[in-house]
Amino acid sequence: MTASVRAEGEGIVNPLAPDLDHILAHTRDLWDELRGCRLFITGGTGFVGRWLLESLLWANDRLQLGVRAVVLTRDPKRFEASAPVLIAHPAIELLAGDMCSFTLPDGRVDYVVHAATETVGMPGTYDPVHKFNADIQGTRRVVALAQERGARRLIFTSSGAVYGPQPAEMTHVHEEYPGAPDSTDPWTAYGQAKRVSEFLCTAAAAAGGFEVVIARCFAFAGPHLPLDSNYAIGNFLRDALAGGPVVVAGDGTPLRSYLYSADLAIWLWALLLRGQPSRIYNVGSDVGVSIEELARTVARIVSPGAEVKVLGRAPVGEPARRYVPSIDRARTELGLKPLVSLTEAIERTAAWHRARPTNESM
Repeated sequence: MTASVRAEGEGIVNPLAPDLDHILAHTRDLWDELRGCRLFITGGTGFVGRWLLESLLWANDRLQLGVRAVVLTRDPKRFEASAPVLIAHPAIELLAGDMCSFTLPDGRVDYVVHAATETVGMPGTYDPVHKFNADIQGTRRVVALAQERGARRLIFTSSGAVYGPQPAEMTHVHEEYPGAPDSTDPWTAYGQAKRVSEFLCTAAAAAGGFEVVIARCFAFAGPHLPLDSNYAIGNFLRDALAGGPVVVAGDGTPLRSYLYSADLAIWLWALLLRGQPSRIYNVGSDVGVSIEELARTVARIVSPGAEVKVLGRAPVGEPARRYVPSIDRARTELGLKPLVSLTEAIERTAAWHRARPTNESM
């Protein structure tokens, strides 16, 4: 696959073009439903939202959809600085504001993507009550907007965190598993807020006016994923791109799975437009990998010969913790599956980061 392609008529190298073509190829039969529509997107400046915006505009230009998107952001200037070509697109309208208190410009809204969430924060700055309240208040505001503006559908990006700890004997957690995060643990504020937000969305939809689909997202890899946050694969890529060592802060035994960002966009568009109303779908890969194995895979692909340091030691006799979804529902009902392997996902993400110094605008 070609590493980059020049944007049509602009002479600008877009290293995401192969991925965007991949998304379009697997969603082409969906887009007619959005022709002439107006979308409202929260979280558009984050990892998930950025991929939805990129792929929406790619399809819009190639299929002449006439789509418009209002994108909520707390810091328009920062977003414009990081993505000037994207933001300059005539189909995009930036709306400055907080998800709890924004005021939407006049006009109808056909579809709503609620992908915003309050930043988790770091030890010493983390405020679980603020985190919980902000997410809940934001969802209330977005749901009210969907009702007021006559939206057809809303997709809410929830999280696998709503299940709480995955039992050791459960290889893949499915949507009907009734587990939940510990209500006495302040660090579960994110999962608690996602659970309540799911309820707010589905209760409002049941009252009439719009349909809702819940996407319970797990772990992902790909361009736009931060390298300096609490994402293991991002931290490993950062270390490997610097030549190593690749550092595993824990014992490396937990099992995770990773869906590539372009596949994530395919899944979310399919869920928004084809998912069953008031239905929950796990979104992720069902191929588990240990954190240590992931670190070694990243090192081997990105910086061969780089040292891998595992700082922790696994407790004797304790099973590995798992965070791996069952995706049978999405596969059976919508034909969705991971298309890009973990190895290729790492290769593509590393290539994108290496290209960034000369392609900051993309």
